[in-house]
Amino acid sequence: MTELKPIAHTSPLHEFLAPESIAIIGASADPTKRGYKAMVGLIKGNYAGKIYPINPKVPEILGVPTFASLDDIPGPVALALICTPASTLPKLLADCGTKGVKGAVILASGFRETGPEGAKLEQEVLNAARAGGVRIIGPNTSGMFNLHKQVNLLALANVKPGDIGFISQSGNMLLALVLEAEHNGHVGFSTYVGPGNQTDIGFNDYLRYLGEDEHTRVATLYVEGFRDGQRFLEVAREITPLKPVVVYKSGATEMGKKAASSHTGALAGSYAMTVDLLRQVGVSVVRHSDQILPVAEGLALMQKARGKRIAVIADGGGQATITSDRLSDAGLELATLSEATQHRLSEILFAQASLANPIDVAGTSDADPEILARCMQIVAEDDNVDAIFLVGMFGGYHTRFAESLLGGEMRAAEAMIELARSTAKPLVIYSLYVPVKPPALRRLHEAGLPVYASIEHAVRVLQALAERGLYLQQQHGRPLHAAVTPSDEMLAMFARASNEGRDLYEYEARSLLRTHGVTVEPERIAATADELGEIAAGFGERPVAMKVVSKDILHKSDAGGVKLNLIGESALRAGYDQIMSACHRYDPNADIRGVLVTPMAKKGTEIIIGVVRDPIFGPVLMFGLGGIFVEILEDVAFRAIPLSREDARGMVEQIKGRKILAGVRGDPAVDTEALVDLLLKVSGIVAAYPQLSELDLNPVIAYPEGYSVVDARIIINRAIMNA
Repeated sequence: MTELKPIAHTSPLHEFLAPESIAIIGASADPTKRGYKAMVGLIKGNYAGKIYPINPKVPEILGVPTFASLDDIPGPVALALICTPASTLPKLLADCGTKGVKGAVILASGFRETGPEGAKLEQEVLNAARAGGVRIIGPNTSGMFNLHKQVNLLALANVKPGDIGFISQSGNMLLALVLEAEHNGHVGFSTYVGPGNQTDIGFNDYLRYLGEDEHTRVATLYVEGFRDGQRFLEVAREITPLKPVVVYKSGATEMGKKAASSHTGALAGSYAMTVDLLRQVGVSVVRHSDQILPVAEGLALMQKARGKRIAVIADGGGQATITSDRLSDAGLELATLSEATQHRLSEILFAQASLANPIDVAGTSDADPEILARCMQIVAEDDNVDAIFLVGMFGGYHTRFAESLLGGEMRAAEAMIELARSTAKPLVIYSLYVPVKPPALRRLHEAGLPVYASIEHAVRVLQALAERGLYLQQQHGRPLHAAVTPSDEMLAMFARASNEGRDLYEYEARSLLRTHGVTVEPERIAATADELGEIAAGFGERPVAMKVVSKDILHKSDAGGVKLNLIGESALRAGYDQIMSACHRYDPNADIRGVLVTPMAKKGTEIIIGVVRDPIFGPVLMFGLGGIFVEILEDVAFRAIPLSREDARGMVEQIKGRKILAGVRGDPAVDTEALVDLLLKVSGIVAAYPQLSELDLNPVIAYPEGYSVVDARIIINRAIMNA
């Protein structure tokens, strides 16, 4: 197991999540009450700090003297557990502030989740806490524990101290993981907190605490909703290079969605967007709840893999095939073994063994299970291998074949343990005998090797290790987009549009892009038909597109406000008349300022690029193929702004339609590096202009060399403009 370097403590949460003294406000002698159970948890857990039960009606609880109020406590109090009703909270938080309490765990519900009156009470509680300098866990929290400080305010039995920190908006999810860990027998927890309503302390605060906690090797979170997703991403970007972070995000959140004014607006706020943004900052996202503990355990034990090339050693062809399928599904690769490696394997395996990856030992291990450890040693020395996956019945040979094989299995286990200590390549074991916990598997587990009862779980762990390893490699020299300096002319353009109560006209959006280095076709604006002659002469025989210019007509095609492939003055005049007639029918009161004329783009591959300022995560960039791919298949990738070049390249490589970009059916490949540059330029523009709320480039035509922005739309951030 790799050692984690100590991390400086900057989080104020250390003062009360590892408390030296605890007050139980609402402590009770009734065994059914939380104020009693918390006392039991502290006493049975041998908590070494001071326990101060607050209850004016009884002299002691479980042999511990009680106090009538916080004022009566003779010493300092680091943490208060408040077990009283919601209505008592403002006064109690004020008392906590007077006493100098650092943090308060509030169990009560009945706040904003109940409606306006509850929201008002929650604000009163927050105001009282802030006035007294008290940090709040909750309200509406399941509680917390810190097992390395013997703090167990949930009074959970049989929960083992360990190195997995867990923050969960579901108390039942904690219970599920505790029971799973108890069955596993080798997984333990450091700190648990139920964040509840996140009135004060949010996921980003808890993540920083777990990132700095010396007892936590992996931070694990069950998230229903972020309150400040942008800040969480910032903290995660700092923590993930130091230790793994695992997130299970429940549901497809609607929090970031709004009335869609563009394709980007329609797709923003989705579950897919949240996953992309978390992975962008190095978080391992699990999509199934039964993956949480296996992935957390695997990352805690092994931290990372060098890459995604896996060597599979199997004692059965069927499971080797299943494993190969699952590895492919996970985006992992079967390592190509060197000729030297295959030759060494041939010297110890039966002639009928398969030496190509996956390696099928074909019965060689039936009478000599130690052969599996020797195979692992051989493939570990192959530079083409990043991780090793043992699949089959190891641990059960003495049960399946002959009891005399137990000694060989134990010697094999010791050899595997020694190999794990001497190599940086993860060793992952799947055995169908895990449920019966045979001696060899128990020995592997005790020594810190991950052993799984599911091929799928083991593969997900290998995937997480590979993703983390590749992410860490990219962190070296990972500059974000080049800073863009706002143009005074463009700032004035935003101000003018805001004063007129409109968003940017298309020609203004094009001007903004062009000002900052984006390739955009030239355009001319005709306020009247009389200007079309000069415009037609300027474009000559090149076909042009004509579009209405109006703040009141957002979807120009729907209104008949677009004409294509026009050549010459007469065609332009006819197109102008048709557009004006159609748009006046569509909206008789529309303010029409003329038409935009621009050359038709050459045939190429349609791309869509968009930006929204998500209310949870801030500015988010979207990339995908245009047409059916975005409208029906929603085959898009998201990244939070600012972007690095690796982020931008990852967006292009992520979409399922990437094969089209590479060229199909004789079409040439598009210039993906030009698209990466475009994404970085858009990222820089959005970061430089907070006046920009939403951007839609649809379509952008990608070519074998370069690209062309065909249509550009920018919506103004009225909150910024009116501030």
